[in-house]
Amino acid sequence: MFSRRLLAGLLVLGAVVGMAVPVIAQKEKKEKKEAPKDSPKVTLAWKFEKNKEFFQKMTTETKQTMKVMGNTVTQTQKQTFYFSWKPIEQTGDKWTIEQKIIGVAMDIDIGGSKITYDSKKENTNNPLAEFFKALEGATFTITLNTKSLKVDSLKGRDEFLKKLVQANPQMKPLLDTILSEEALKEMAEPTFAVVSPDAVAKGKSWTKTTTLDMGPIGKYKNGYTYTYEGPEGKEDKSKLHKIKVDTTLTYTAPTEGTESRGLPFKIKSASLKSKNATGAIVFNQERGRVESSEMSLELDGTLQIEIGGQTTTVTLEQTQKSTVETTDANPVPQPKS
Repeated sequence: MFSRRLLAGLLVLGAVVGMAVPVIAQKEKKEKKEAPKDSPKVTLAWKFEKNKEFFQKMTTETKQTMKVMGNTVTQTQKQTFYFSWKPIEQTGDKWTIEQKIIGVAMDIDIGGSKITYDSKKENTNNPLAEFFKALEGATFTITLNTKSLKVDSLKGRDEFLKKLVQANPQMKPLLDTILSEEALKEMAEPTFAVVSPDAVAKGKSWTKTTTLDMGPIGKYKNGYTYTYEGPEGKEDKSKLHKIKVDTTLTYTAPTEGTESRGLPFKIKSASLKSKNATGAIVFNQERGRVESSEMSLELDGTLQIEIGGQTTTVTLEQTQKSTVETTDANPVPQPKS
């Protein structure tokens, strides 16, 4: 019973956190080092055109091995979210942009028990179908400061939570905590915040950090070092520019009083470390947007988890790979006629 409740809770968390963690907000700190003086500088800046949509496909693949009370359970997840972004209005340095989840696909395997979901297909055998279905169509209106690359405001949270809670009422305390307005703002920022606000030359590095507070799940603090590696192809004709990303992740267990809110268990303590966390971004200078990105991460360590007054140690090993592709056309697979 203990392990079943634990795995059931982790499955639901995987669906929510999988949407959040790969897209953690990135806040600028300071530039790490200077580029060689003789290197030409380029400006990598976002460009928007009123009412001209662009689309993104974000895929996250996770493999997780947990050892609980002498049992080893392997969980694999492949999550795909499809987003549309529509610039609506510009006021000075700020753009009002509409973000919408236009498609969701899940492929989950927990110890041989499989759950699949595709928002464009029938999902009669999925016990979480209503929850996943509630994600599709979620719409947010953000105000982006193009100078700081920060989201100043966000609308649409109340409607989003209402749909999720209707699909799964028992998750209301958890969702209300981890999907705060600030958290949703931070989830939207990284789409735009991967470039330096200043012109950069080959070899130039800059750093950014993020802290995502997930309440009873704990906090994720990430440090990013970006290094401009130059254009692809001939320097004077290239539209695409490469940025290397090195990442460090630090996890902190939830604070006293928040550790059980909405969860069937408590995370009492944790010692998790990341390694081999690297990635690459391709920025299209002509179109003024991220063309694609890829991030990979390994995480391992232990957690002390309590259910019904019983505490046990969970050993965790996890690998995760996230990719993002940006297109002018809607990438959601359409049903065959």
